[in-house]
Formats: sequence, C-alpha cells, structure tokens
Amino acid sequence: MSKLPDLEALAIFSKVAETQSFSRAADALGVSKATVSKAVSRLEVRLGATLLHRTSRRFSLSDAGRSLAARAGQMLAEAEAAEGEVMDQAVRPRGLVRLAVPMSFGMGFVVPALPEFLATHPDISVDLHLSDEVIDLVGGGFDCALRIAALPDSSLTARKLRPIRRHLVASPDYLAQRGRPEHPDDLGRHACLAYAYLPNAELWRFVNGAGEEVAVRPHGPLRANNADALTAALCAGLGVAPQPDFIYWRDVAEGRLQTIMTDWTLPPIALHLVAPGGGPRPARVTALMTWLTARFTAPLWPGDDVGR
Repeated sequence: MSKLPDLEALAIFSKVAETQSFSRAADALGVSKATVSKAVSRLEVRLGATLLHRTSRRFSLSDAGRSLAARAGQMLAEAEAAEGEVMDQAVRPRGLVRLAVPMSFGMGFVVPALPEFLATHPDISVDLHLSDEVIDLVGGGFDCALRIAALPDSSLTARKLRPIRRHLVASPDYLAQRGRPEHPDDLGRHACLAYAYLPNAELWRFVNGAGEEVAVRPHGPLRANNADALTAALCAGLGVAPQPDFIYWRDVAEGRLQTIMTDWTLPPIALHLVAPGGGPRPARVTALMTWLTARFTAPLWPGDDVGR
C-alpha cells in the first residue's frame, strides 16, 4: 500500500457524504458516477473498513464512514481554500517579490524609485538584494533581477531594457599632468583603475570604427568590486577607468571628469530584466517586472538617450 493517503478518493468520499448521493457527488466534481463508485470502493479496500451501508435505492454512513467523512471534509475544505488563495494571488498582485539588482545602479536608480511602486501596489512587498555579483536566481529563490552584462545563453528569460554605454574617464587635473591617451596602447603609460567584476578584469578590449581591435593589460593603484568606489579616486586624479554612463554622467556634466578615447569603444553591454524560466508568474512578480520595464526604458538623467 502506498504510504501517501489516497487524497482523490478521500475528496470524492467527502463529497458523497456531503451530498448523500453518488450522482450528485459526480455532478459536483465533474466526473462520472462510475469514477465516484470506484473511488469509494478503493478507499474501503485500502482502509479495510466499510464506509457505506448500501441498499438498492440508498446508502447510509457506517460509524467509520461518519468519522472519516468529518475529517475528509475538513481536508477538502482546506485544500480548496489553499488552491483559492494561490489562484487569488496569481490574479491579484499581492505578496513578497524577491528582486536582485546591481549595487551602483540599484542605489542610484532603483532605490529612489521603489517607493513609487510600493505606493501604487500597497499589497506587494519587495525583498531587495543589492550586489554586483551574478546571483543564482533559482538557487537563491529570486523572482527576477536587473543584470548589466552581455548575457550568455541560459535557462533564464531576459528582456533588454537599455544599452549601457561605457567610456574611459579621467579628471581634468590628471589629464593635464599625465597627458590624454588617444590609443589603447597609450594606456601602458597611465594609471588604470580596474573594476573587478568585468568578465576578464585583467584585460581591457577596445574596438574602433574601422574594426581594429586592441587588448591591453591595465596597471594601476586601485581595483574595486564596485564601480562607484572608483569615482572618488578618478575625481581625485589618481588615474583613468572605464565607467558606465549611469555612473559618470553627472561628474562629466559638472566638469569633474572627462570622457577620453571616444573613438574607441569597449564591448557592448546592456541592462536586462531577467527571471527564471517556466510557467506563469504570480501577478505580484508580473506587476514589478512591468514597472521595472517602464521605468528603465525611459530616460533616467538629462541627455539620456535610451534609443541610441
């Protein structure tokens, strides 16, 4: 005998006891009368007890049947309530959503905007995870994530929200003292500040409009696992570094930094909204993903051209 209870037979028996009829139970459950009869007989054989006293026209519950009917009815009601609650959550956006975002982009743009989402969806709560590391969404139990990268093929579903433009930047004082690099080979004579989470942090790759590709090994006084951590060092004139537009835009606009080597570009990356693949998502997750998509496909700072 299976160690698991025969939940289907218990549910059918509960409906028979409730309706006092095999036919009415079959109609209520949307199954045939034969299915109902077989389920009750199967349950009696499994339990080794008579649950119904049958005659040609009617039946009555045995003592064992009355005892089981009460418990089975409670189980069926709880199961129906559990299913209803889950289906309700799938339709109405409420409950917890676990969201992972990169640290700098998250602090700069997601965190300031999140109160707007929470005010619009008062029944949703967000567990926000800020990290520049690539998070295992499935293993970590996350519903969705923002990810800045050139995404490889994976089991995740992904939508590109916006390109991320990267340039080498340096302060005017640094450039006045050390000169302005014009070619990647010039970087061998400069202090290079490195971001640790690049796919290959030991090698900077550049390409120009003519298709020429050059790779250089950066050397300098600072390496960090967060791009914002490099900004103070850049503004203090300690070196040059490739930075994404969402970090450097304000410092460039206000004159603390300058973009350099603009004829050369680094490998393209973008901001993606990713989520585990699989079946339909709960309404709360869909609501957050819809909001993230609308928010981050729109301009985020003066002069931001998301359609470039």
